[in-house]
Amino acid sequence: MFSAIYLQKDEAGFRAGVEPLADDRLPALAEGEVLLGVEYSTLNYKDALALTNRGPVVRTWPMVPGIDGAGTVLDSRHPAWRAGDRVVHNGWGVGEARWGCLAQRAVLAGDGLVRLPAAFSSRQAMAIGTAGYTAMLCVLALERHGVAPSAGDVLVTGATGGVGSVAIALLARLGFKVVASTGKAAEADYLRRLGAAEVIDRAPLGTPGKPLQKERWAAAIDTLGSHTLANVCAQTRYGGVVAACGLAQGMDFPATVAPFILRGVTLAGVDSVMAPTPLREAAWQRLARDLDPALLESMTEEIPLSAAIARAADLMDGKVRGRIVVHIA
Repeated sequence: MFSAIYLQKDEAGFRAGVEPLADDRLPALAEGEVLLGVEYSTLNYKDALALTNRGPVVRTWPMVPGIDGAGTVLDSRHPAWRAGDRVVHNGWGVGEARWGCLAQRAVLAGDGLVRLPAAFSSRQAMAIGTAGYTAMLCVLALERHGVAPSAGDVLVTGATGGVGSVAIALLARLGFKVVASTGKAAEADYLRRLGAAEVIDRAPLGTPGKPLQKERWAAAIDTLGSHTLANVCAQTRYGGVVAACGLAQGMDFPATVAPFILRGVTLAGVDSVMAPTPLREAAWQRLARDLDPALLESMTEEIPLSAAIARAADLMDGKVRGRIVVHIA
């Protein structure tokens, strides 16, 4: 038996709870798969959508959610992994189309695993999770497009969220002047402790704006989409770069081509779910080098598996800052 959060949706409606499941509920290991003993998982925005049934994340029912997991390989039919290996998992459709890691056991595609960096415990890896790993992918995207600290202010939207918090810590450590956009004025001190040089109100960015606006940002990391992303692009300086990785405000993009054809702005899309292994490994190596463990701890809350459903609702209601680690064992 193993404990898991179990989601059901049928004629009786939607139900979520922690349940004991028989080992044979997991599929038999196929070629290329591993059995992971999950020690820690986490709550990302996508997990919260699934746990609260507020978005069409789950594609097959019933489902064990949890797109992230860290722990020890118990059995393997993948040539790269052996029992005892310490690994991290992010994305790959887990918690959507196949059972995920908010459980003590998970059968996962070996191609989706990354070796746990020696710098991190499994708890720290899940304090980072997909949110922090996505933040690093965004930083790498800015660097690939030549953005340097000397270029000027870098904006981070959704600053108190998981992606935003880690992005601020990373950018500040790399020497960038970071401007944090948030709707939570009471969290300004928290954002400054992470490294934000300035904190601004998100409200003006979240409403319809002009196609081109006063140039301010050398670069930006946007987690919100919709009007916020459109305004960020309209305010980005000539030749600047905007890394877009989220849709917390909406999937729409009510913009014009003006910033791209008149100012040479680059809109760089960042996908964490199906990123190729070399990019995943590069991101985790850079996280091990560039993320201050003390700052990571300062933005992290640990909860037991039994509290994950309630905290997912809080996350959806904007009552969570930073990262939530779920202790599975």
